[in-house]
This record gives sequence, structure tokens and C-alpha cells, in this order.
Amino acid sequence: MDIRVLQYFLAVAREESITGAAEALHMTQPPLSRQLKELEEELGKQLFVRGNRRITLTEEGMILRRRAEEMVELLEKTKAEVSSSGENIRGEIHIGGGETEGIRLIARVAEKIRRRHKGISYHLFSGNADDVTERLDRGLLDFGILIEPADMKKYDFIKLPARDRWGLLMRRDHPLAKKTGIQPEDLQGLPLITSRQSLAHNELSGWLGKQYDSLQIVTTYNLLYNASLMVEEKVGCALCLDHIIPEYEDSPLCFRPLEPKIEVGLDIVWKKYQVFTKPATLFLNTLQEELFSPPVSDS
Repeated sequence: MDIRVLQYFLAVAREESITGAAEALHMTQPPLSRQLKELEEELGKQLFVRGNRRITLTEEGMILRRRAEEMVELLEKTKAEVSSSGENIRGEIHIGGGETEGIRLIARVAEKIRRRHKGISYHLFSGNADDVTERLDRGLLDFGILIEPADMKKYDFIKLPARDRWGLLMRRDHPLAKKTGIQPEDLQGLPLITSRQSLAHNELSGWLGKQYDSLQIVTTYNLLYNASLMVEEKVGCALCLDHIIPEYEDSPLCFRPLEPKIEVGLDIVWKKYQVFTKPATLFLNTLQEELFSPPVSDS
């Protein structure tokens, strides 16, 4: 299977038209149609449903699209890595993670590197632990930021000096907003919006005790911003980590921590035995300097 043919396939999937794809690829329709037919014959599956106005993907076509996008992305990442050489380090660094205040440390390291190496760019991927580790394992990310606890068997890691606290995000006019902390009994009968991974953690289930199984979960989320809009529209209150949705003057939302307190640590991870690119090596070395070097005295 030729990577060029996969790029043709993706163009047709995007444009939903042979004509539109041919124009985007600066080629004529007959060779493009022939390449697609040969791809279907090679796979032994129909990839497109050809309608009067547009082309849509079959179920097999949608599977191929996901994998083809990953392969093309990995190819571009590899080309960028190979082209990086010499003292003038150039290239890309791919970092994935959940929404956390801990990304500020990563941002400080990135800015420190940017001042010395203008040719390095960053690509951030936001997702939960399953999303991030899947992309790490496929070589699409250099580093991942995972919220503890996490399965670390396949990874090397550094613990970050940051901790996030669990709490409840709610409207300011909600009755619980008058409290300074949220106890387990406060969640009984309360419509809740939860992370798809949060309740799998022993911390929250242990905190809730027997009340865990009686929670009224009305919505789950992957990233908190959209969930916060659901909170604004009174769908429910969101169990989440602090500092992700800022509380500013006249904000309709507020965060109240869980009591007793539940805090989680953060780790930056990478695949064991990974061969780093020069930009990724520079990033890791700079991060280690930031974390472990003694401060410079002003005297």
C-alpha cells in the first residue's frame, strides 16, 4: 500500500468528490479514479459509496481513513525528524495530555527553548489517558502528561512538581456554592457531569464510599470546556480538577473542592527505549534542568 495512494484516498474523503480531490491534488480525474479502484481491489473491500452529488465512506472506508491519517501524520513527523541536524536544531515536538494546570511548566520549558531555537515548533494534543497513551504507543506523540494513578509499565517518566485537586464545578447561584467544600453526601440526588475516566480511579470511589453506585450521572466528558457549558445551562454540576475553568469577576461558574481533600499528581511520560529526535532530546534535557538544577544565587 503506497503512502501516496493513501494521500489520494484522504483527499477524496475530505472533498467528498473525485473532481474536488483531483483539483486539490493538481491531477486529472482518470488516474485518481484508477488509483482508488486499485486500492479497493488490494484491500478486497468497497471504500466509497458513490452518490449523485457526493461520495461517502463505507464502514471499511472510515476505518481506513482513521489509520491513513495516522500513517500520513507519522510520515510527516518522521520527515521533520530526519531533516533536523546540526547546532541549528529544527523540528517538531508532539505533546499530549489532559487538561491540567501542570501544562504551565511545559509552557515555560517550551518558551525557554524557543528563545534559543526558533526552528522548533510544538503540537499539543488534548485527551484523556487512554487517548494519550494510544498515540504514544503509535509513535504519534513524543511525550504524554498523565494524571495519577496511571499504568506506567511501558513508559519512563518524571514526576512533575504540581498537584491538582478534585472538586465540583457549579453555577454561582447553585445552593452548594455557599459551601467552602463538598462532602460525599452533597452529591446524593445531584445531576453530575463526570470525566469518562475519573470515576475509574480509586481515589474518587474511595472518597464516595457506598454512595458511589447511587450517583446520578447525566453526562460524561472528555475535555472540560464543553462540560462547563453544560454546567452553565443547568444540565448538572461537573466533577473535575481545579484551575482548568478560570473563575473571573462576574463568571457564572465557581469551583468548590472536595472534602476530605483529594489531590492527584502529574507525570510526563515517554516510551521506554525511545529513540528521541534532537528537538525532543533538547526538550527533555531542558525540562530536567528546570526541575532538578539548583537555583542560581543572585549574590
